[in-house]
Amino acid sequence: MRSSSNPAFRNLPRGQAAGGQYGPNVGFNQPYGMPQGQGGVPGYGPGQMSTGAADRPMTVDDVVIKTGLSLGVALVFGVLTAIWAQTQLVVDSLGRVAGMNGALLGALIGGMIVGLVISLVIIFRRKPSGPLTLAYSAAEGIFLGALSGLFELLYPGIALQALIGTAGVFIAMLVVYKTGAVKVTPKLTKWIIGAVAGAAILMLVNLLTAVFFGYNPLRDGSPIAIIFSLVVIGIAAFSFLLDFDQADRMIREGMPSKWAWYAAFGLMTTMVWLYLEILRLLSYLRE
Repeated sequence: MRSSSNPAFRNLPRGQAAGGQYGPNVGFNQPYGMPQGQGGVPGYGPGQMSTGAADRPMTVDDVVIKTGLSLGVALVFGVLTAIWAQTQLVVDSLGRVAGMNGALLGALIGGMIVGLVISLVIIFRRKPSGPLTLAYSAAEGIFLGALSGLFELLYPGIALQALIGTAGVFIAMLVVYKTGAVKVTPKLTKWIIGAVAGAAILMLVNLLTAVFFGYNPLRDGSPIAIIFSLVVIGIAAFSFLLDFDQADRMIREGMPSKWAWYAAFGLMTTMVWLYLEILRLLSYLRE
């Protein structure tokens, strides 16, 4: 299975090869239900075959339904939090935002930290979990809702624009993938992974310079910041291609249906990243 820029998919367990626990071969080399030691699905030892509806191979419908449920949870928590957030902001006599109360700050920071912790648990646990995936979606919904509520008061209508933009990019990249307009090749995969790593390093360096020196060139709304946001949005968009390809391979290689939750989690992480970057870009353009 090819590598992915998405940390969720990069930590998928590989099929076992004869003579070792996890062999160097990519992906799962045998159809679902074959015993381990022949490239079978993790969790099934020699002579164990898949039984029961819960162990059936995953399908496209599984991925669509579980991704839809995850998105639905994030949207419900996000919308409710955004509406509540606008009542928690401190506004001066001229109607300008002067600050936020402790409850809103707690929701913003708490949602971000909880979402991060759950995502790390899912990634390093390397096992699919519906409850954890939905909990991650809820936490990110609260975080994004609190942030969107703040941005919405500063720039009315910006949250809906960011949401439409995110949905538009997702649909566009799905069409690109399904039509084969852009092939997911090893070379493209390496390029996207390198671009993600490069963007992450630049954002980290920018954060450090902003905290210690007050120098924030990539996030200050300047032309350089706008260009950087456009580049990051492009990288996030192409990351969808790797996510789609990984989910497609999981289906073709007969992984158990429960792994659709892992695919849904991987897609959610990319969508959260894309929404944040689009929201940031729109705020620059409003300025």
